[in-house]
Amino acid sequence: MDQSFTPSFAPFFGMSGIAFAMIFGCIGAAYGTAKSGIGISGVGTYRPDLIMKCLIPVVMSGILAVYALVISVLIASDIRPPPEQHYSLYNGIMHMAAGLSVGLPGLAAGYAIGIVGDVGVRAYMRQSRIFVGMVLILIFAEVLGLYGLIVALILNTRAQG
Repeated sequence: MDQSFTPSFAPFFGMSGIAFAMIFGCIGAAYGTAKSGIGISGVGTYRPDLIMKCLIPVVMSGILAVYALVISVLIASDIRPPPEQHYSLYNGIMHMAAGLSVGLPGLAAGYAIGIVGDVGVRAYMRQSRIFVGMVLILIFAEVLGLYGLIVALILNTRAQG
């Protein structure tokens, strides 16, 4: 088969990679924000002085959406309109894999951050010594999304070759 073969449906896979990254990554970020926001609202009722320290899970959830955005922009920059398109099926599949690699770990990390954030800030309201442990668990949950970003970046660089 000719190496320059570029089927007309190849960009579909690249576009689906963009969609998978943004959809799953933002669902994870939204879930993490909403779930930990419930706990923060409960803390704010009794201890409004703790609100700023309790916003850490919300910020960490938002970072997951940034990971998805970075990969989506990188994938989108490689896709051109049909007249100047030289987009192989291999590139499309690699970009779809990159989108899934950042989106699904972002979903899992957002779920973990939301649960830890909700329970963690409520526990912090009752006992301040739990704060360091809560932040460490949140970091370990966030690093799942970072691992997905690293794999997606590697896949994206392989697709350009």
